[in-house]
Amino acid sequence: MQLTEDQFKALKRKRGELNLTLTALAGEIGVTRRTMTKIINHNTPIKPQTAKKVNDWIIKQYMND
Repeated sequence: MQLTEDQFKALKRKRGELNLTLTALAGEIGVTRRTMTKIINHNTPIKPQTAKKVNDWIIKQYMND
């Protein structure tokens, strides 16, 4: 499974707005730094449960705006 382009853009946008390092972002989402690197580099499929964690984090960030 891969994130959609919209999910990917929202993740990168929120990461930039919050000025988070990959390690900090991974910690907030609940994945390892290595997994977060794979997600950001957009080069490998991720597990559905990882995609759900990312999606839940994105939704939470936009709900707090």
